Amino acid sequence: MDHAAGPHDAPADLVPAGPVTWRTVGRNSALEFLLTFVLLFGVVTIVRWVAGPSPVSAVVHQIHMQLLIIGGCVGLLLAGLIVSPGGKASGGHINPAISIAMWRFGLLPGTAVVPYIAAQLAGSLLGALAGRAVWGPAAGRPPVVDAALRPGRGWSAGALFAAEAVSMGVIVLLVGIFLAVPRLVPLVPWLVGFLIGAAIALLGTTTGGSVNPARQFGPAIVEGHLDFLWVYLLAPMVGAVLAASLRDTVMGRRARTRARTRARILAPPRRGNGP
Repeated sequence: MDHAAGPHDAPADLVPAGPVTWRTVGRNSALEFLLTFVLLFGVVTIVRWVAGPSPVSAVVHQIHMQLLIIGGCVGLLLAGLIVSPGGKASGGHINPAISIAMWRFGLLPGTAVVPYIAAQLAGSLLGALAGRAVWGPAAGRPPVVDAALRPGRGWSAGALFAAEAVSMGVIVLLVGIFLAVPRLVPLVPWLVGFLIGAAIALLGTTTGGSVNPARQFGPAIVEGHLDFLWVYLLAPMVGAVLAASLRDTVMGRRARTRARTRARILAPPRRGNGP
């Protein structure tokens, strides 16, 4: 998630200040594919060893403690990928909703949005497949089931949609605010990692805590659990668009207020008509 093209320092050649070549888009999309592949392989690995049969799960039985560990590990992995050389080059979005938000913020050219999303979803699928291949049957059996997410019992598609959209919207809004304050920009990767980790820990037993279409896409396809997949894919993107619009509206109002204040301060005093 990122800066001039993502949440830290975006690649100058992706900032839509001039023509963007397909070579650049292709290179950075390939990096997004690799980053998402690593993320999903890491997610499957973390879930397999924290929730599946392992020394960790033998000691930590409580699901909320397991989710806290998983959230912390995934958050650190995500932040590390964002600040990696590949993340700095592409923007380190690793999330279709973030790519859409960066486009709405004017930090990613429109021609890169679809290639980025396609690369992220492909990386998700192959990362989940790699996790299954490396960890074998243990990765495909409960409670791991390829790290695919499910909402808690009683959740409807509408309620899940709203929860995923709001969760992603909060993340995008905070990232957008940090990106607007130069001294806060270097903190964005760690903000993203913290927020995603918190979503996993707090929402894992209710919505599943996805807030990333790529997070659910690969595991759901590999496991064959497609019931709520459309919600996990679409809701975060809708939340990102709404949050980006809200951020632009709020920041625009604040900028206009500051401009009017400066104008009043700098304006010469009016002279009275006098006698």
